[in-house]
Amino acid sequence: MAHSRFIKDTGLTIRMTTVMFLLGGLFVALVVALMYTFQNWALFIAIAAIGLAFYQWWSSDTVAMRAMRAREVTPQEAPELHGMIDRLCALADMPKPRVGIADMALPNAFATGRSPNRSVVCVTTGILQMLDAEELEAVLAHELSHVAHRDVLVMTVASSAGILAGLLTRGAQFGGLTRGRGNNNGGLPAMLVAIGLSLVVYAISFILLRLLSRYRELCADRSGAYLTMKPQALASALTKISGQADAIPQGDLRANSAVNSFFIVPAVRGVSLKTLTATHPSLEQRLEQLARIQAELGRPTG
Repeated sequence: MAHSRFIKDTGLTIRMTTVMFLLGGLFVALVVALMYTFQNWALFIAIAAIGLAFYQWWSSDTVAMRAMRAREVTPQEAPELHGMIDRLCALADMPKPRVGIADMALPNAFATGRSPNRSVVCVTTGILQMLDAEELEAVLAHELSHVAHRDVLVMTVASSAGILAGLLTRGAQFGGLTRGRGNNNGGLPAMLVAIGLSLVVYAISFILLRLLSRYRELCADRSGAYLTMKPQALASALTKISGQADAIPQGDLRANSAVNSFFIVPAVRGVSLKTLTATHPSLEQRLEQLARIQAELGRPTG
């Protein structure tokens, strides 16, 4: 966890370490197994795996910005937004990230980047129009917490195992790896091995990342609420953003589904978030936690 005034969360640190260790082990095991299965392709597989992991780490901020069709903005272009982030970064004693805006009606925000010094906090024009100043500040504090805790980087890098598994499964299905043993008889078993290994790794990666994603959102809610001392503002923002999903065209929601795990509220409609596949805790769970923090902050001391 980065040094800042955001509250420390041992549970998040343990979960991030565990997920990175398990998925790192799976990633290596998958690569080694595939190098053995497809010996003629061993060097290519090793280079591709290392390249994928490095690319995920190095370009995590630019990839997410492109996916959201967002652009970086200067203090002259968005003075109020920069002013809020300046105040929150000073309050949290952390480096200021770059600031981006995505021109879309979908009200949301996300943070990404490989380190606090190479991060970006992005908001949509929809959320700027919907929230008042206190609510927007609460959302920004939530996103800055992700940057300070480095959980965005962990989510990005840890997804490499699942991405590699998905790519290999697709490659095997299209026959690109069936010549790994150099003979026709070994083609089908090799393809089945590739698909089987990849599906197992993808399933484990899918579950572990969602378990981590749900916890990190609760952690960011807590950290942001304690930093601003206004949990009710974040609760109000979450309620507004969640309620607006039904007014967004289904096509727009699907277009942004790839970055759902990075949003403060997932861009989904009409589904339960109380499932193993959910990237976020339910709205009810988040509001209950914020209500407890509000009660704690309102309790007289000493």
